Amino acid sequence: MSKRLSRRRVLKTAGGVITAAGFVQERRAAAAQRGTAPASTVITDRLARYMVEARDRALPPEVVREAKHRILDTLGAMISGARMKPGEAAIRYVRAQGGTAEASVLTTDIRTSAVNAALANGMFGHADETDDFEPVTKAHPGCSVVPAALAVAEREGRSGTELLRAVTLGYDACCRFLMALGPDHVRATHRSAEGTSSTFGAAAAAASLARLDENGMRYVLSYAAQQVSGIWSWVHDNEHIEKAFDFGGMGARNGVTAALMVQSGFTGVRAVLDGEHNMIQALSTEPRPEQMVAGLGSRFFVTETAIKTFSVGYPIQAPLDALLTLRRRHGLTAENVDRIVARLPEDGARIVDDSAMPDVNCQYILAVGLLDGAVSFADSHSHERMKDPRVLAVKQRIQLVADRSLMKPDAPRSGLVEVTLRDGRQVTQFTPHAPGTKENPLDASGVDAKVRDLMAPVVGAERTAAIIRSVHTLEQIGNVRDFVRSLLTT
Repeated sequence: MSKRLSRRRVLKTAGGVITAAGFVQERRAAAAQRGTAPASTVITDRLARYMVEARDRALPPEVVREAKHRILDTLGAMISGARMKPGEAAIRYVRAQGGTAEASVLTTDIRTSAVNAALANGMFGHADETDDFEPVTKAHPGCSVVPAALAVAEREGRSGTELLRAVTLGYDACCRFLMALGPDHVRATHRSAEGTSSTFGAAAAAASLARLDENGMRYVLSYAAQQVSGIWSWVHDNEHIEKAFDFGGMGARNGVTAALMVQSGFTGVRAVLDGEHNMIQALSTEPRPEQMVAGLGSRFFVTETAIKTFSVGYPIQAPLDALLTLRRRHGLTAENVDRIVARLPEDGARIVDDSAMPDVNCQYILAVGLLDGAVSFADSHSHERMKDPRVLAVKQRIQLVADRSLMKPDAPRSGLVEVTLRDGRQVTQFTPHAPGTKENPLDASGVDAKVRDLMAPVVGAERTAAIIRSVHTLEQIGNVRDFVRSLLTT
């Protein structure tokens, strides 16, 4: 007959193991608190320390200007997106959730928890493809970082300056995370760069406004890491609702959740970016962890994202600009054009090749551009116009080519358009950098013009002008709560 261990003996033995393990953990924790943590925690150490310092560190004037432009641009996307199908879905969902009245859902009378507000406003931010984009990493920082920062700033009653610094920090964390994983590696493994990065950016911005200490920043990084998600299946979302969640709402919600859990007393792993089972190692076979901290405080990604001039998917920005340039220069019309060939970098072309969504369908957008000489917000989202016989007739003459030779690090979202006229002439235009990129930037008047076009149909010209003025003087706002409630809600 086999011997059986008693329950008491099992527990006693296990207790000894647990006690020993606990002793080791306590010694490691004590060493970390004394500043003698192993060198392998250096990435988390540096990032957490910078996240604390950044909220009180003055930004260079040009960074402040560009941060204001991105906040204003994202507010334009959020306010216009509130009236799109993804925005309407988010409003229905959040209104049904109720929640403590901590933060506002823009353009509505809803005040709910900061987590719910961040989710809804984040979905607004990517509802209509007008949010900004970082060409190297393929991140969309604004639609998650700004809603997360706005929700926590309103909840905590923070100043406009604190909001500016938090958003700047969030952009850095968002884009640096993808740099650390390897931007090309992320998409090559069927993951969405946008969804993967958004949680990290939103968490950093929210943690800054929650005014967490260095230890709290470490925990936020860990809770953000556990929530990181996003796969490239969003390309099959014909109604753009899940895409708005994947790009904006999910990351904004996750980031605010992480920051507020830690603010309320949650503890966690102190070095999730380093050592055994660390986040970067777990998510990449090409890890470059030093990219998380390279140039912190001197390189600001908020100055490097592209502000879209057209309400269409980013791979279409450059070819549309090229076609409109040719149209103006050579008097192109639907009647005198025989054929159009648009060459895009291979990875971008796959996304926008005759997609079911109007705003990410390159052939449709170019057809409208040739017919109208512009692409309006309404047309870029119109399934009805996609069926217009005139549009379809032009669309049949447009060929999209996925060109591997255009996949260049210095111009990752370029566009080459070749037009053959009915009289046999050929004209071409190459746009390496679309308007709104750091190489071809918009000035304040250009950003204002775009935002007026987005906001005024929803909140009116007078309130739009007041929002623009307030964002350009954001450092003068003593309490973001007043700005949100007076200008951004009903």
